[in-house]
Amino acid sequence: MKEPIKWTLNRMPKSDDRQLAVMSLPNVAKARFFHSGFPQYSITPLAQLEGMARYLGLGGLYVKNEAHRFGLNAFKVLGGSFAMARYIAKEMGRDVSEMTYDYLTSGAFRQDFGQATFFTATDGNHGRGVAWAAHKLGQRAVVHMPKGSARPRFDNIAKEGAQVTIEELNYDDCVRLAAAEAAQTEHGVIVQDTAWDGYEEIPSWIMQGYGTMAGESAEQLRQIGVNRPTHVFVQAGVGSLAGAVIGYYTNLFPNDPPRFIVMEARAADCLYRSAMAGDGAPRSVDGDLKTIMAGLACGEPNTISWDILRNHVSAFLSCPDWVSARGMRMLGVPVKGDPVVISGESGAVGMGVIAALMETDEYRDLREAVGLDRYSQVLMFSTEGNTDPMKFRKVLWDGEYPTV
Repeated sequence: MKEPIKWTLNRMPKSDDRQLAVMSLPNVAKARFFHSGFPQYSITPLAQLEGMARYLGLGGLYVKNEAHRFGLNAFKVLGGSFAMARYIAKEMGRDVSEMTYDYLTSGAFRQDFGQATFFTATDGNHGRGVAWAAHKLGQRAVVHMPKGSARPRFDNIAKEGAQVTIEELNYDDCVRLAAAEAAQTEHGVIVQDTAWDGYEEIPSWIMQGYGTMAGESAEQLRQIGVNRPTHVFVQAGVGSLAGAVIGYYTNLFPNDPPRFIVMEARAADCLYRSAMAGDGAPRSVDGDLKTIMAGLACGEPNTISWDILRNHVSAFLSCPDWVSARGMRMLGVPVKGDPVVISGESGAVGMGVIAALMETDEYRDLREAVGLDRYSQVLMFSTEGNTDPMKFRKVLWDGEYPTV
């Protein structure tokens, strides 16, 4: 018997919602302007899965495919690069709009600013993005990875010239290590997509960077005649991506926002546990956090994002690994006529969840509670491509993590 998806509706008391302003439309526009200056920038595809939508009984299903982002196979670079630009702008007493790619890669910038060292912890994608941006902008990067990290992800970070290690620590302890080293290093700064008391500015900038992806998706939907998605499914580790997407879409449609469903890996379901507790306070999960969804293996919520999520999410889901594996197979071998989406373990969980909700009556109560039906226009985010080739083959070729 496969483990079921656990879920809870959001019945938490609301806060004053002051963090929603982090993802204001002007803030996201600044990030989009910055990213568009990179020669590697292009809008990533929005896959319209018409056949899958019909098969599942939905009005429409749309997958934002981040495997094409800057040639890095994942969305994370959007956050780290924009946070670097905002940090540099603040240090120089200038506005981030002046931190164009051309300026940041110029000799004049090197004379004006010099070099900083950007520290971070990562399962792979965020660290690769920080390392890539640091390399492009002539800065230094130090990256720590948790135990069990995949060698291909390590190699991809090292190729960008970063100093990278795999530690005998879980993700959250790697964050603490990176923060401690940054504090002891001249011109050292930690660029982490999780926030805690006293460390909130840089995570808010990272979230704004992720807003580029959300803003692109809204434009792409409008271009195909979908003014507003009715449902947005978004995965969460610390919750930064989820808070960014939900914050953006709530600001975009303040009077009629979509329904938001947040999904986590079972081994690191801190947001789900927080929602289950029901009092509005965030909870943490510790231990090894072992899951196929390495990018979601984070046990301590981002406090900025949590404030957004508790106010705007309809349901929180805790997902066993088979959910992601099924999503990878469904996206990689789609209904005839639909585009193929190569989605990694942390990118495909939305597809597995949407299918589980629509295909059987096991999750009928949740389906009805969030109003999923044949009129629903559903958006999800495939946040990474094939970033761990051996694991990808085991799932797609060998049927690892079956649904029965």
